[in-house]
Amino acid sequence: MSKKWQITVPGSTANLGPGFDSIGLSLSLYLQLTVSLHDEWEIVHLSEGLPKEFDVNEHLIYKIANETAKRFNKVMPSCRVEMASEIPFARGLGSSASAIVAGIELANILCDLHLTVQDKCNLSSQFEGHPDNATASVLGGLTISTMDKEGIVDTIHINDLEASFVLFVPNTELKTSEARDILPEHFSRPYSVQASAHANMLAASLVLKDYERIGRYMESDLFHEPFRAKLIPYYEEIHKEAKKAGAYGTALSGAGPTMISIIPPSIGQKFVARMEELFPSHKIILTKPDHRGVYVEEITNVSSN
Repeated sequence: MSKKWQITVPGSTANLGPGFDSIGLSLSLYLQLTVSLHDEWEIVHLSEGLPKEFDVNEHLIYKIANETAKRFNKVMPSCRVEMASEIPFARGLGSSASAIVAGIELANILCDLHLTVQDKCNLSSQFEGHPDNATASVLGGLTISTMDKEGIVDTIHINDLEASFVLFVPNTELKTSEARDILPEHFSRPYSVQASAHANMLAASLVLKDYERIGRYMESDLFHEPFRAKLIPYYEEIHKEAKKAGAYGTALSGAGPTMISIIPPSIGQKFVARMEELFPSHKIILTKPDHRGVYVEEITNVSSN
């Protein structure tokens, strides 16, 4: 008899416009690991969008699992990991954060760490560098978070947004490092005040579930989108056509290049059909918030070969 575990982690979008590095929303697109103890480390990619060639020792899940175990003075046992993902890779949809959360959970299971939800939010945000995507993948739903200098995360968690989201995924990657390099080092005080006010209004609108205001303030960012827009295919056109088709608002998903619209659930299929017609070079995905966050299922009574 052998034992397996299945770890499921939602992807996520971050920022939603001006909520820079602090607002995250989990999406119903999933990374799934099937894990069993093994004589040596083996990671198998099952999905087309995942890299075909890689060094196991440099794989993010391997590195995060081992680093997590090390932080708690444990040694990570060797295992076989079968990895499938619905999350487009390097497209601003939290693929790295979901892998980090999965790696932490892998160590939690196999090293018997008994991590709390707070532990998982802290660790994943520390590894990721900011808490937006990480907390969303741990908790599910919408998260508004901050992380202090000691790496402790404080999060407001909202789990019942009644809206749908549409992703515009181009057939091009954009590395987060490249998207960050284009940002200014400094803003003037009046500019920062206005940008922060827009972020505050977005957060308040999300808490109130005022969807028209959410859409308006998603489109009011001053921190990053004005500078990143030139890197994004059809940035202006997607904004314009999404609004004409009934979207509340549209923003970059994280650093891009994917864009995301918030729409009323009632127009979902019609909206997607129109966007597919207008933007045939993009993959258009209708999705909704995930409400569960990371979870683990134990698979027992599996015969070993």
